[in-house]
Order: sequence, then structure tokens, then C-alpha cells
Amino acid sequence: MGGGNLTEPFLSVYGHVTVDQIYSVRKFPRDNTTEDVLTKVTSLGGTGTNIAVMAASLGCPTALCAFVGNDFPSQYEDMMRASGLMMDEFVHVDRYETSSAVVVNDEVLTQKVIFYQGPQGFADDLDIMLNRMASRSRFVHFCTGQPSYYRRVMESIPDAYISLDPAQESHRIWNGENFPPALAMSDALFCNNFEAESLKGYVGLDSILDADVDLVVCTNGSKGSTARMGDEVLEIPVVKADRVVDATGAGDSYRAGFYTALYKGRSIPDALVIASSVASFVVEKTGALTNIPTWDAVMERAEPYMREVA
Repeated sequence: MGGGNLTEPFLSVYGHVTVDQIYSVRKFPRDNTTEDVLTKVTSLGGTGTNIAVMAASLGCPTALCAFVGNDFPSQYEDMMRASGLMMDEFVHVDRYETSSAVVVNDEVLTQKVIFYQGPQGFADDLDIMLNRMASRSRFVHFCTGQPSYYRRVMESIPDAYISLDPAQESHRIWNGENFPPALAMSDALFCNNFEAESLKGYVGLDSILDADVDLVVCTNGSKGSTARMGDEVLEIPVVKADRVVDATGAGDSYRAGFYTALYKGRSIPDALVIASSVASFVVEKTGALTNIPTWDAVMERAEPYMREVA
């Protein structure tokens, strides 16, 4: 495990820590054909890493609660620690290699992914309960990983504000049996418009915005995002990037920006616009953590859009 940290976490994040290989192609190949790779980048990724490192880098006291294999590259671990991330419950295990992803983007940034779960996807088998940091946190964000394990952690932290974020696993890991009880223990739900189609079916809703939690946030790529806070529906605009190169990690950085804004005392509507501003920096370079902005840069870009939502 990582070393101790005297600072209390504001946010604890559960999710995969992954080594990403990101490719760009002109178009996806047809079956039994080949397309040349235009660019290739290997980088640190995973939902847990992306959210936690970005939040810590922006100044939010953040703990990452996650498992990796003993093969996890030391240079990536050094980078994570340098961000200020609390890694008291960042655990190396023998049984599984580190999670990995092959991400392929075509010229219009449509994305296809092949994913190896690694230990975060089989956490029940490890018989290690990571809940010490979460029990001390104001907010706890559950992203990709084993649903049954996450439900056990949720049950052990009844006083935390819990956000559920099934992400890309909405369609194949979560289902009509495990999603409803996890949602019942949650205060907020995060998803994108594609994930919402699966999630709303698991709880028998016409719209994911009607989910029985205090806050629902649904992102919709270039169309911005929609949030339902209590009885109020908010339309959050896209904050314009200088250029769009790669969408990998944009949604994760959005979440990091949201929690950091709350930590810095912003309202939920402002925090959602700030979240969009953080995401606008990430899409400007290939990789989820290759263009981490300063907080001042985030706020300068967000300011005009906050007036629109106010």
C-alpha cells in the first residue's frame, strides 16, 4: 500500500487503474481487413486514475481506492503520487496483471475499446476491503469495477455522499439485478447519453433523469450535458476547446472538475460548468492525463459560460 497522508480526503474514487494504448485510424477496418495506424500513444488511464489524478492535480484532496498488479509501471505510480493523490489504499496484488485497454479512434473520434479488467474487476476474489479512506471522505465516487464489491463498500460507508457512475460497463457488467440496489444506496448518478439507454431500462424509467437520487448528470458529447438537481433541470453547455484531438478521458475529467469545484465552494450549477471547462482541455491532446490545466486556466475558460447557466 502507499504511504500515509495526514490530510483528510474530500473525495475518494473507486475505479480501474489502466495502461492505455490509444490508436487513431482513418476508418475502422472491415472484418478480415487491415487499416494502418496513424498515431499511437501509450499512457496511464482508467476511470479511477483519470478522475482521481485530475481532481488531485486541480487541488481537491482525493484518495484513489484501487487494485493493480505487480506489473504496474513504477513511472506511472510516481506520476500519480506527484499529483498529490492520496494512495493509502492503492494496492498491488499477485493474482492479476494490471488492467489494460486498447482504444481506437477513427477520424470523427468514434471510439472502440478492447478492455482487460485486471484486479479491479475481480475485487471480491481478493478479500481486501478498501473503505478506510471512503469512510473519512465527504464524497465517494464509484466508477468501473466489480458491482458486488462496490455494493459491499457502499454498505460500509452509510454517512458518505455516494455517486454511482457505471460508465462503459453500463451495458455489460451492470444489469437489472445489480444496478437497482446500488442506485438505492446512492445520492447521485453520472452517465452519458449512450449509457443512459441501458441504465434506465434496469430501473424501468423512460428517462434516466427520473432516477431516484438527488442528482443525475448525463453528458452528451458535443451537445453538452443535462443535470437534474431535485426538481430543477439544468442544461450545461459545452465549453469550447482550442482544438479537438482525442476524447479519451473527457468524461472522467468532467467528474474531477465537478468535485474540485464543490471542494472550492462552488454551487452545483457552477460546478457543472467548471466540469465542462476541465473536459475542454483534455480533448486538446491525445490521452486522458496529458493536458492537465491549472485551476486559473479552467476558471478563465468557464467564466463566460457560467453566466449563461445562471
